[in-house]
Amino acid sequence: MTPTVTLWLLALASLAYALQQTLVVPALPLLGRDLHTSTTWVTWVFTGFLLSSAVLTPLVGKLGDTYGKKRLLVISLVGFAVGTVVCAVAGSIALLIMGRIVQGIGGAILPLAFGIVRDEFPRERVGFGLGVISAMLGVGAGFGLVLSGFILQSLSWPWLFWIGTVPIVLALVLVWRLVPESRVRTPSRLDWRGALTLSTGLVALLLALSEGQRWGWLSPVTLGVFAAAIAVLCLWVWVELHVAQPMVEIGMMKERTVFWTNVAAVLAGVALYGTYLLVPTFVQMPRGLPAGLAASVHYGFGASVVEAGLFLLPASLMMLVVGPAGGIIERRVGARAVNLVGLIVLALGAGFLALLHAERWELVLAMGLVGIGVGTVYAMLAKLIVDSVEPAVTGVAIGMNTVMRTIGGVIGGQIGAALLSSITIAGTAGAVPAEGAFTATFWIAAGAGLLGAGGMLMVPRRGRTVIARPVPRPVTDPGPG
Repeated sequence: MTPTVTLWLLALASLAYALQQTLVVPALPLLGRDLHTSTTWVTWVFTGFLLSSAVLTPLVGKLGDTYGKKRLLVISLVGFAVGTVVCAVAGSIALLIMGRIVQGIGGAILPLAFGIVRDEFPRERVGFGLGVISAMLGVGAGFGLVLSGFILQSLSWPWLFWIGTVPIVLALVLVWRLVPESRVRTPSRLDWRGALTLSTGLVALLLALSEGQRWGWLSPVTLGVFAAAIAVLCLWVWVELHVAQPMVEIGMMKERTVFWTNVAAVLAGVALYGTYLLVPTFVQMPRGLPAGLAASVHYGFGASVVEAGLFLLPASLMMLVVGPAGGIIERRVGARAVNLVGLIVLALGAGFLALLHAERWELVLAMGLVGIGVGTVYAMLAKLIVDSVEPAVTGVAIGMNTVMRTIGGVIGGQIGAALLSSITIAGTAGAVPAEGAFTATFWIAAGAGLLGAGGMLMVPRRGRTVIARPVPRPVTDPGPG
């Protein structure tokens, strides 16, 4: 099997995962009505998926290092397909959320695919390979929003999952039959204490962000849950530093490249989801005095669900182009420089959204900039990690970076949701977010991008291979014969 064929099969698997990240976003209001549940519970359909991905990704990544990356990639795709079918047949919000949590195992597809590229590809093609796979994350996320609109116009919401099952099963069969198994092995044990503390801390954080408006942001309950989240996450860090084989190698953070790359991953996640998730809602707002409202809405274009998805198409197209291109440019200038420029462009795109959003072309241009920034950064963050750790722990290290990016996405999405529910138009009983809520979120996303660029300046110009703590000796399986 040639590296090119392997690469595009891994890209297909990554695309299938990315589609399910955003395919449900336009359907969230519809899910609330059909399943007779509150906005808070509907939000967990999205955040539960990301939360599960954040916890399962490093665990499965470590198992891939131990038992084979292809083997665990196939298992992840099977679990992903099962979770998608559960969502398709769900008749209650509880079962739907459960299906989304099972789907979260699909988050391991990315670090496992990155690890296969690192193990199997010629060194000069690693950057290009990582760029292609990373580009699929953005392309799939944008295409998922567009496809969702077309599906919802003529079919019911379960078809989002039935149709989404097709690329998952296709990727599963092709990966199982055609992708070679990596022969690099690292014996390890699962860190269940780390998984428990991380998931508990993140659940508490999301709970405070999602319920803060209803409880009161300065109420003892909200502040108490925030404090508990911080305490448990600090406990998670302590656990990871003291167990023999942690799920996330926090010790690797002692190396500057790894630390600042992961900081940039969190901030890039905040910036991406602080723009991506809000633009469809923004453009669907009916400017003027809509029926049933006592106050005017001074923004939006009254776009349909399909049109709302099309506003994100420029970002997806840019990600498709700049992801692979970033891998080629990286050979000349290095991953640090490409990441720095990408984060600055991402910040410019978010800032453009905050300043100019009265005309359709302004949003199209801004989302194009966001796509260039995200497509570049998501590819080259992985390359920085790959260049900074031994091949034996690639899965763990990239899994950690994916976790940080996912955590940033969860935080960015929840910050946007919190602001939209807190800053509303007077006379709408808190039902319609004010323009200032969107503007504030876009500025936060821009600030996150600039802070991420500052983090890149802290990365040494030339990375070095590190292992932060002793790890089991890798074993190379010679294979048959």
